[in-house]
Amino acid sequence: MKRALHRELGVILVLALSCAGLFFIPGPNLLATPGGERARARVIRVDNGDLQLHGLLKFGSQKLEVEILGGPHRGQVFRAANELRAQMELDKEFVPGDVAVVTLPPGATVEDSVATAQDHDRSFWLWTLSLGFCVALCIFGNWTGVKALFSFILSCLVIWKAVIPLVLRGWPASWTIFGAVCFLTGAILFLVAGFNRKGVAAFLGAISGVFAGLCLAHWFTVVMKINGAVLPYSQTLFYGGYEFLDLQDIFVGAMILASSGAVMDLAMDIAAGVDEVACHSPRLSARALIASGMRIGRSVVGTMTTTLLLAYSGGYITLLMMFCAQGNPPWEFINNPLVASEAVKTLIGSFSLLLVAPFTALFAGILLCRARQNTAEAPAAPERFPETSQDPSPA
Repeated sequence: MKRALHRELGVILVLALSCAGLFFIPGPNLLATPGGERARARVIRVDNGDLQLHGLLKFGSQKLEVEILGGPHRGQVFRAANELRAQMELDKEFVPGDVAVVTLPPGATVEDSVATAQDHDRSFWLWTLSLGFCVALCIFGNWTGVKALFSFILSCLVIWKAVIPLVLRGWPASWTIFGAVCFLTGAILFLVAGFNRKGVAAFLGAISGVFAGLCLAHWFTVVMKINGAVLPYSQTLFYGGYEFLDLQDIFVGAMILASSGAVMDLAMDIAAGVDEVACHSPRLSARALIASGMRIGRSVVGTMTTTLLLAYSGGYITLLMMFCAQGNPPWEFINNPLVASEAVKTLIGSFSLLLVAPFTALFAGILLCRARQNTAEAPAAPERFPETSQDPSPA
């Protein structure tokens, strides 16, 4: 019991050190040096006199008075401006009592400076929600929940501190993301299953499915002429000093990254199922175990592909609503770049799931059959019986 506890603590320590190491990796070069000082501020007074209504949208400048809540200007009241550009997805409108993030110019003074209102401050509720998730995960999952929490943090740090800076430095996006997916898949699957044959089978099956999806994604984005500019803010990034980026390659990497979690789940489900079958029937051949894995995969693949379809369709539901309101049938709007890109993303992710099932069943059948046969063929220890004392005296 104590040895198992030490093992759990050792795994958690390794994950914590990995997260700490990733956290201190320097980020990429900035597009522009941030000027001024950012601070949280409470909106005291609002003047909407310069706002104009253009149809259903507002345009103009909203004048504010804000009280700085932190930093060297804490407690001081500044004038601030909030520009509305009739863009609903980017515009924000403040009312008295709101907490905003504002930018103060260098050397700001209350008399001469006007702050710029950036956006609503959502950090408090975001941290509250994150803390609630962490506590609930640790309470429900015990040590497994703690490990899952660190693997979640590790995934975020790998994407933010490794993948994104490397791609911005010119590394090929799809292969960089594939390497990150391999690392995360190995870390998470071996963390859940342990360093055993079941974990190896799940890892090999998941990586095989992801690699097949990567090859299909490269092929179909070329033949269907899918432009990576469909990703949000890609054009802004492209014209902001990173013109060397291959947007199509980034789109391919985004596809395999989005489906890697579902692929990982399916691989673990099939490997665990085959391991249970082999455990209860250790004399089954590799072919029988592979057939069992195939049957398990067939039961799970249907729901997993539907899960991907629902997850991806939720991201562009308003686009589909617009086409529906205009009376466009599916065979007309399927050539729209946004619709075609999401369709390719859904189908490539589903192909990865479809292919990971036979790959995992194959690896699990071979590896776990050998493990169980070695156990079954091992010579059993001779059974020992307690010696009975004999009475030497005659009956």
